[in-house]
Amino acid sequence: MSLSIVILAAGKGSRMKSAIPKIMHKLAGKTLLDHVIGTAQALSPSSMVVVCGNGADQVLPLLEEKNITSVMQHEQLGTGHAVMQAEDAFADADQILVLYGDVPLTQQSTLNELVNCGDENSLRILTTELDDPTGYGRIVRNDVGNVICITEQKDADEATLAIKEVNSGIMVLPAKWLSQSLNKLSNNNAQGEYYLTDMVSLAVKDGLEINTVCCDDNAEVAGVNTRQQLAVLERHYQQLQANELMAKGVTLADPARLDIRGTLTTGTDITLDVNVIIEGNVILADNVEIGANCIIKDSTIGEGTIILANSMIDFSQVGENVTIGPFARLRPGTKLSDNAKIGNFVETKNANIGEGSKVNHLSYIGDTDMGNNVNIGAGTITCNYDGANKHRTTIGNNVFIGSDSQLVAPITIANGATIGAGTTLRKDAAEQALTLTKSVQRTIVGWKRPNKIKK
Repeated sequence: MSLSIVILAAGKGSRMKSAIPKIMHKLAGKTLLDHVIGTAQALSPSSMVVVCGNGADQVLPLLEEKNITSVMQHEQLGTGHAVMQAEDAFADADQILVLYGDVPLTQQSTLNELVNCGDENSLRILTTELDDPTGYGRIVRNDVGNVICITEQKDADEATLAIKEVNSGIMVLPAKWLSQSLNKLSNNNAQGEYYLTDMVSLAVKDGLEINTVCCDDNAEVAGVNTRQQLAVLERHYQQLQANELMAKGVTLADPARLDIRGTLTTGTDITLDVNVIIEGNVILADNVEIGANCIIKDSTIGEGTIILANSMIDFSQVGENVTIGPFARLRPGTKLSDNAKIGNFVETKNANIGEGSKVNHLSYIGDTDMGNNVNIGAGTITCNYDGANKHRTTIGNNVFIGSDSQLVAPITIANGATIGAGTTLRKDAAEQALTLTKSVQRTIVGWKRPNKIKK
């Protein structure tokens, strides 16, 4: 059976009090719509379409980037009306799964169960039970437990309001029957809208089998209408991530103070202190320790490495048994070989640091190729930018650079060289020799900054 997915994403979300459409607000670093699209794609549908409306100028670039079909709902006249706009997109499918762009945490396994709980000629509804069902459409059943309709909150009588089982809005419908029946929907209700939920009563009249899957975790079907609701789902999502990590053998100092905003792959016996943030795709090998308040983004951390508190690592590759921090910053393009050390208040960028090399204190190493067993003294900086262009610094093996030195690139420091403290190095330093500089201050009138070289 071919499955087509329709994602309804046209609502305004006025209660968010934002110029950003609610589906474009982020949960765990991704937009709500992104979460829904990712789950939908995991089902391998034959086609998928997103119904856009309010804030389409912000939504469409995301869909174009992902090569996902979109249709417009220029007037927001209800969920049934939204599905009508997508009718051409699912004309050739056997069954239609309707999802919502503001319901981000529905699991793939739950949707698989829903899709497979009946044949292609049945209507299937994802439900849940709430202690307080206020605001949700109620699942109304007959005496033998068969679903006969879904009644919205504003149209419900007292007896119906007492029902705890509610409609999530997520349902699977036979495609041909849906196309033939959409024009039977009426807007004769309190909202004056065309409800997709009215398809249930139409299905009952037409004798279709109606099946339900009741979701145990209410968060899977929870929509986001306010920032408070978004915050609740954020913490729920993070707790799920924390539970999964602990089940894999990761030690968390406080599971409530961890944020995963991407994909984290872990080895064994890893320890994460409080307020660690993981962004993008991060890989942690065995026995890695990460201190409090660290941010790791799109990086690989080798076995036995220790990252001390308040350090930031971004688009970097870190070898085994490396020590980093505290208060260190590895910027994109940093590669640390095994047993290297990056100390407190050190910043690196686009730098290759050799095995056993140490940059201990208060230094900046950028656009640099550094050999093995190098010692960089406190306050050393590579002057890699001339005001217009970047230049590289090359440092050989077993080099010792004294504190408060400036290495003015492009420059090469040969193997075994020693650079005296306070040196401003403008020429290459010889192998196995001590290099010192002394400069008298002077002013050059009429000097001009270099122009940027076009590549």
